[in-house]
Amino acid sequence: MKTSLLVAALISIACFISTTISQERTDVALTDDPFRWLEEIEGPAAVAWVRAENEKTLGVLQSDPSYRHFYERALSILQKDRIADIPLEGRGLEHFWQDENQVRGVWRRTTRESDRSQAPKWEAILDVDALAVAENRNWVYRGASCLPPEERLCLISLSDGGKDAVSIREFDRTAKTFVADGFYLPEGKQDVSWVDGDTLLVARGWGEGTLTQAGYPFVVKELKRAQSLSEAREIFRGEPTDSETQPLVLRDSEGHIHAIGAVRAISSFESEYVVFCTDGPVKLNLPKKAEIVTLACGRLLVKLDEDWAPSEDNRFTAGSVISYGLDEWKQDPLRAKASLVFQPGPRQALSGLTATKNFLILTILENVQSKAFVYEHAQGAWSATPIPLPEHTGVSLSVTYDEADRAMFTVSSYLGPTSVWYFDAESKRLEELKKTPSAFDASNNLVEQLEATSRDGTSIPYFLVRPKNTRFDGTIPTLLYGYGGFQESLLPSDVGPGGRLWLEQGNAYVVANLRGGGEFGPQWHQAAQGATKQTTWDDFIAVAEDLIRRKITNPRRLGIIGGSQGGLLVGAAITQRPELFNAAIIEVPLLDMLRYTKLGACAYWIGEYGDPAIAEQRAWIERYSPYQKLVAGKTYPVPLILTSTKDDRVHPAHGRKAAAKLAALGQPYLYYENINGGHSAAANLMEHARQLALEYTYASRQLCSE
Repeated sequence: MKTSLLVAALISIACFISTTISQERTDVALTDDPFRWLEEIEGPAAVAWVRAENEKTLGVLQSDPSYRHFYERALSILQKDRIADIPLEGRGLEHFWQDENQVRGVWRRTTRESDRSQAPKWEAILDVDALAVAENRNWVYRGASCLPPEERLCLISLSDGGKDAVSIREFDRTAKTFVADGFYLPEGKQDVSWVDGDTLLVARGWGEGTLTQAGYPFVVKELKRAQSLSEAREIFRGEPTDSETQPLVLRDSEGHIHAIGAVRAISSFESEYVVFCTDGPVKLNLPKKAEIVTLACGRLLVKLDEDWAPSEDNRFTAGSVISYGLDEWKQDPLRAKASLVFQPGPRQALSGLTATKNFLILTILENVQSKAFVYEHAQGAWSATPIPLPEHTGVSLSVTYDEADRAMFTVSSYLGPTSVWYFDAESKRLEELKKTPSAFDASNNLVEQLEATSRDGTSIPYFLVRPKNTRFDGTIPTLLYGYGGFQESLLPSDVGPGGRLWLEQGNAYVVANLRGGGEFGPQWHQAAQGATKQTTWDDFIAVAEDLIRRKITNPRRLGIIGGSQGGLLVGAAITQRPELFNAAIIEVPLLDMLRYTKLGACAYWIGEYGDPAIAEQRAWIERYSPYQKLVAGKTYPVPLILTSTKDDRVHPAHGRKAAAKLAALGQPYLYYENINGGHSAAANLMEHARQLALEYTYASRQLCSE
């Protein structure tokens, strides 16, 4: 790295922090945390600190000759080398698109015939850039919920700068305009479902005392057209101690509603379902770790995340999918009998599930690689037929068309371009529709699936993307990515701009499938949850050690990267084993785990980590909380910490305070906070390209320089 420039920047940062702290301490009660003033998101001193940090970090990284090159390449790939993710027929082929001309994006449509041409003709439905200019707002499009079966009336969600909190407005998709005097819900973290053209079920903040500790609603009300929010009728109330409550509308492919109710999320992973029957509300007989996922083939589908025995002769294992006959279930939801749809085998897990008009489609992971099946229910039993999509890939259901038996899949791999496949479930016809242009020359690379042994002896799989001519002398600059939380799985996927910015330079990229994720089902997640969360960090460290043992890389050339829960992962790794790494990219992280429930929406995740307000749980969190583990006398790899002012999911104070503490300890670091962007830290393609350029410039300086 350019040492003199970095040292000068760090000295300046330390001086700024010292001055600011002295100014703020007169206004802040004395605590054992001198940087708590940075928790005030828009506080003048905190904002001044952020701007100073950004200026210094951009000065260091953007002055590097690699930065402009990386930025232009990343932006080119993000704007052009993409597939238009387009739903199927109906009112036309529609999707949301961003490019150099549509920075905020446009919801647009075309015809199937036009889409197959070299130059499709698009018709704009909603131009978010034009709307932002007209209203002088930094709108970020967060999706549309349209009323079946016509799907003419839609509820459009718009975020201010990328926050999770959204404003919701009614929009006429045919007229391509917002409905005059239509439904309007002001900004908030809210969940809305259509009942009919004049009725919504709404969960949101309704005034004082109607939000949980995490800032999510626990009261559901029925809102009629032309009513004010104050006139809405309460239909369900959870508890303030819950994570949140959501409306429930069970609707089939023809638009018929079979049940209305609410889902009470007791914690991040435990829920209760209530449906409103003629005799009043009924709490369903389901285990707390279960999810109603869809209606298909005249049946109600439920995914189980724990073993369950509704009766002595009817037992199901965690990770299974079960179903109820819809007519029987509606007649008596407490006594209807469930039957098995899918039960995972060894090293298997359910990945995705959705319905077409007459079929059910499942994607399944087998040793962290995807397979797809179409399920049919006939004569009282389910039968499965494989869908012959490419092997050794990650497969996701991009869209299904519930008025017919058609679906589209997105198929990705680390080295091949992403492709979209069309599947007709009735005829079993499978067709590749399109694929992205190759973002980089992958001919010199290969992918291996390897395993490391964690501290407790468990085998931890990981994917290594490396040059074919690797000499195994420990010299390859390597980025190791992980997540390991919330039962989320990391599948083979297109590396996108990272291929051109990192792999083409002869470097290696690694993805670790850690416990805490969902790669092998609920048990894989629950093995690293709460009191056993250290298991995730152990798995990650084991993969790092395995890369060094195999002489793929060495600590001088090894960097780690992760965001959100993955940012916590990276923070834990560099505070527990700093000698293993020379770079750490920490994106929108959780870091102060002793105060995480007090910051932003983090109380929602007590089910994943535990509650630091409870002494026993605080003890296990305290053993790994990265912010508290930053101490004098240790040398840490110079981290690049990236956050967003508009992130209302993970509070930017986690990253801010870690950077400030590193400065106070005399440890070098780089910090950048995007003023917009929300939890993704980037609200548009240009911001995303800038983030990538900053990250790969930093990684190259840390890991590739001599």
